[in-house]
Amino acid sequence: MLKKNLLLILTRNPELGKCKTRLAAKVGDEAALEIYKFLLQRTVDFTKALAVEKWVFYSEEIWKDDLWDNSIYGKRLQKGTDLGERMQHAFSEGFNAGFDNVIIIGSDMYHLTQSDLEEAFAQLDNHDFVVGPAEDGGYYLLGMKTLKEALFQHKAWGTDTVLEDTLKDISNDTVSLLEVKNDIDYYEDIKDIKVFEPFLKHIKE
Repeated sequence: MLKKNLLLILTRNPELGKCKTRLAAKVGDEAALEIYKFLLQRTVDFTKALAVEKWVFYSEEIWKDDLWDNSIYGKRLQKGTDLGERMQHAFSEGFNAGFDNVIIIGSDMYHLTQSDLEEAFAQLDNHDFVVGPAEDGGYYLLGMKTLKEALFQHKAWGTDTVLEDTLKDISNDTVSLLEVKNDIDYYEDIKDIKVFEPFLKHIKE
């Protein structure tokens, strides 16, 4: 890896009542927290061996002793009032540090793998941008070679227009689209996935 690749991981501090609130509306705060911790561990599992630099951006405060190994992950704090500002700031830090290719993901993907991320970085060799479309009309991954601030402005974050509006912003650039995947926001996103059954035993349909 001669070219300098950086993976940014946006994460929420896993605290009761503060994470996966849309999921918690159905499953309750405690189950939502346990599910989120499971997804965080999953994210560690598919990123720790990836041969790139990795930075974790915490929502509230940096935790030194947690599942993100300090020898593998750089740790930083998110800055900004909305998701766009927080992502833009993270990308900006990455490019200011001299990285050539920067990719951002969240920490609530069950279906993402190390090979998906390797493919995403490979796509930046001959594309300006790489985007992982989410089933809900957003995206689960965004990568670029130079900071384009328009991608983080004038978006209705958390709605089904984000992907479409983002692709409009880069319609004059070369873009690689990865396969569509689902992130975990609602009960419906996990109710049919067997691995989540232990977290949902208390739910009555």
